[in-house]
Amino acid sequence: MELLVEFLAKGFMVMLSISMPCVLMAAMVGLVIGILQAVTQVQEQTIAAAPKIVIVFLTIVLLGGYFIKILTNYIYEGTSLAFQVVPKNETFVLPENYYKYTRPFDKEMKDKINQDASLNKAFLNGGNIPWDKKAINRQIYVPAKQTKSVEPNFIEKIKIQKGS
Repeated sequence: MELLVEFLAKGFMVMLSISMPCVLMAAMVGLVIGILQAVTQVQEQTIAAAPKIVIVFLTIVLLGGYFIKILTNYIYEGTSLAFQVVPKNETFVLPENYYKYTRPFDKEMKDKINQDASLNKAFLNGGNIPWDKKAINRQIYVPAKQTKSVEPNFIEKIKIQKGS
């Protein structure tokens, strides 16, 4: 179990290591543009958006190989963990007939049913739940009437005749 939690933590670290350079670059560009806007007293919100988009795009282009390397290493490690480590460890995999002879929640369910008589009655009387007020107004399913099949038009008849 600790192995899977450790792998999940590593996944969060991979996510942070991929997203953090882009976020930091966008924050730095936003800070620089904010200072320039304060100095020049030009308070236009759209001025900061374009440089942020360009810088984040350039960051992804420049560090894309590094991001792909991190992701592929994580995927390789995950697949080797899933196909080589976990099946060999007896504590992670249940035998194929585990639930055939055991019922893990059998006692809890019996206790719950025995405590509540109305719930027990509902389990025993499938669709007739005593507190279901909507059952009185429930509509009965009636299958739709089938219509005649549509005949082919003139052009379709000619195509059918030529084809056969």
